[in-house]
Amino acid sequence: MSSSPNEVHNLSLQALKSAYSSGGITPRELIGQLSAQARRQDEYNAWIYLLSDAELEPYLSALEQRDPASLPLYGVPFAIKDNIDLAGIPTTAACPDFAYTPTEHAAVVSTLIAAGAVPLGKTNLDQFATGLVGTRSPYGEGKNSFNTDYISGGSSAGSAIATALGQVAFALGTDTAGSGRVPAVLNNLVGHKPTRGLLSTRGVVPACRTLDCVSIFALSCDDAAVLLDIAARYDAADPYARPNTFYNRQRYFDTAAAAPFRFGVPSSLDFQGDSETQALFEDSVRRLERLGGEAVAVAFEPFLETARLLYEGPWVSERWLATQGVDRASMLPVIREIIAGAEGKTAADAFAAQYRLADLKRRCDAALQGLDFVLTPTCPRFYTRAEMAAQPIANNSLLGTYTNFMNLLDYSATAVPVGFTECGVPWGVTLFTAAFDDIRLLGLAGLLHRDCELPLGATGLTPPPPASGTAPAVAQAIDVVVCGAHLEGQPLNWQLTERDARLLQKTTSSPHYQLYALPDGKRPAMVRDEEQGVAIEVEVWSMPHSHFGSFVAGIPAPLGIGKVELADGRWLSGFICDGFGLTGASNISDYGSWRNWLNAR
Repeated sequence: MSSSPNEVHNLSLQALKSAYSSGGITPRELIGQLSAQARRQDEYNAWIYLLSDAELEPYLSALEQRDPASLPLYGVPFAIKDNIDLAGIPTTAACPDFAYTPTEHAAVVSTLIAAGAVPLGKTNLDQFATGLVGTRSPYGEGKNSFNTDYISGGSSAGSAIATALGQVAFALGTDTAGSGRVPAVLNNLVGHKPTRGLLSTRGVVPACRTLDCVSIFALSCDDAAVLLDIAARYDAADPYARPNTFYNRQRYFDTAAAAPFRFGVPSSLDFQGDSETQALFEDSVRRLERLGGEAVAVAFEPFLETARLLYEGPWVSERWLATQGVDRASMLPVIREIIAGAEGKTAADAFAAQYRLADLKRRCDAALQGLDFVLTPTCPRFYTRAEMAAQPIANNSLLGTYTNFMNLLDYSATAVPVGFTECGVPWGVTLFTAAFDDIRLLGLAGLLHRDCELPLGATGLTPPPPASGTAPAVAQAIDVVVCGAHLEGQPLNWQLTERDARLLQKTTSSPHYQLYALPDGKRPAMVRDEEQGVAIEVEVWSMPHSHFGSFVAGIPAPLGIGKVELADGRWLSGFICDGFGLTGASNISDYGSWRNWLNAR
């Protein structure tokens, strides 16, 4: 990476780390050039506030005392949506009359700065984060980084524009109804909406406090996985924070190990007559199938009904509550109209909607069973800024068709671009799954994103080779091989079923085992024998990993859990026996199964 002042830099985390380690550029040089670039490109209206040299100095001087290898985000420039606090810099939420100057960073901003990241400034947004368009701001309409006649998407418009143009390596947005996903794909970026509560919202101006998420705009899924892992620090001072799980960490991220997988595709989709976006979606399905996926049709009406609840139901009252101290006359007319929708909502309405949501979530969760993720359009189509001005509320609502339900249902979601349309604007899809499966979801999304071979944002630069995880992914369930009293219909099968295990397969082991009846006559033991072994009938059960420990703890000696080879060559967790346990046991291998021996006896 050279230090030419007008060069477009490769700001992927991998490229930055290499440049700093080699001495090709310093954070002070890079940040200075990026600040100048952001000011040159002010026609996109990405920024509300860019830090001055004096305001940047504390961050830069702190880095000069550190080894680049000592901080995971050493010198990495980032942008902050202007409804997230940066100490000493006004927070406006795109409403000048609302502005205040915080004395502390938002918790997530503090975490990133402590990791070495450098804030470049505060980015433009749809006022009070109310909109998916990026045009609802007194600081200027956000313009698409590929074609300025088109919307950038919102509400995190500036965060997406700044990242796509190569002014920052990543950006923070917020995502209540799709604000971190729609602008991501319309600017050729990855947008990850984390599990609700995974990133602290302390120091964030609320839109719907019970649903708000801080989101990440990144150049790749590899970068998003690194950033999520750093930012996802449990904040006890945030009443809506939730601690992460051990398996939802970046060390388990690996796009190369994602296949095979099963993914849901809505049985019917509405692209609002846009044949280009429909073709890109259908191509994405084919790509995923070619990459090892099995597509499964999913009835989508419960998800769409949930989406309608967000703005048609009482949740709009949360926006009213968050802005109750703001003079309504200082709001943009369209924002005022949307927030006014809360007037007349009652407590009875709120409870009725909660009851309906509980029923819908049960149905949606059932649709996700057995799937690694569901694939949808991120938005059916997109609009010119003129089209949006003509129909500001109706078109905005259509943009949220496939995003509005996500936080109500407590899912994690990753939006990735998959190609370009004739007008030059990119478009993309969203992969979503259950909460706390973010890292695995990013790995699967990265599989698709990498296959599309797209440039980095709007820079035209080529992405670096993908990183690979250092540990195999941890699945949400563990496959367990049983051969005796835990078989279906046998006396101990309840130990599986009461732990929500489900039968996956009836098969046999590889032909390398001997089967023994233990002295009590109630349990068998499989022992590996390479020379005189036979195939033994077994069953494979899938057990939620949260219950696996209690299951193993209850297995009495001499049995235990080890690895068992199946006929198809897979090695899965299954019952094994310590050598001392075979004293007095009877070899029943000739029967081929525990059931056959029981029937013969």
